[in-house]
Amino acid sequence: MRAYRRFFYLTRKFRKTKKNRDAIFVDSTNINFTDLEKIIKLGTIPTLLNASTATNFTFKLVGPKFSVAEINQINAINTKSKIRDRIQAIYSKGAYLQLQNFDNQIFKNNLILIDSLLPEILSNALIAFYKDGLVKLSTVANQLVSTNPLNYDQSLNHKFYEHKLKRFLSEVALGMMPNTTWTGLFNETEGYLVVKEDGDVICYHIINRNLFEDYLLENTKMETPSSGRHGFGVLFTKNNQLFIKLNLQIRFI
Repeated sequence: MRAYRRFFYLTRKFRKTKKNRDAIFVDSTNINFTDLEKIIKLGTIPTLLNASTATNFTFKLVGPKFSVAEINQINAINTKSKIRDRIQAIYSKGAYLQLQNFDNQIFKNNLILIDSLLPEILSNALIAFYKDGLVKLSTVANQLVSTNPLNYDQSLNHKFYEHKLKRFLSEVALGMMPNTTWTGLFNETEGYLVVKEDGDVICYHIINRNLFEDYLLENTKMETPSSGRHGFGVLFTKNNQLFIKLNLQIRFI
């Protein structure tokens, strides 16, 4: 296998570091698979997009007005899946969520740079996750195709949602971070080494972008990070309007 100058090692297991970073960058003209084997034995399955307050989406509740008692009742839900249960409780009362804003303007602008409608697409992906329990990004993409929340003309089989989600995932994988202004220029990462559980090593170079993006869509999922740490999942009132924040975190499967 040809060795490239710089790779992002994507393995089923990773070394933990001070900031809980999930990746190891290696500068080398030769890939030492003995060292790589040692790396695999350490750490946990990595995140692709780490949760932070920057990845909070703010949603407005549209529909029936909730009483103070109803708001308190929903916020008091404290089950293991409390955020999902709160969202389902909101919908069960006839209300629905509509994207209002982002906690972080840089993240919002980064998404718009990738695709002007990406904020809306990801907001619908979040609702599919928290409300409908869809986890895998490929499953979410299929759901968006079925519901078509952005009213794309899909009569000619254009894969709008799949394409835009793939582009988002690849931009994140190749350098886009929520708190840093994204220029669209990739960092020095030239590809991924994927180490499978059976020990097989697969190389994805960015030249083969279609294969790379297919891999990302099929092998990532959304998950619920700590709501207390990142400040989301609680109904709140502002200017007589009810809102709730939801957080986006994406992890490799």
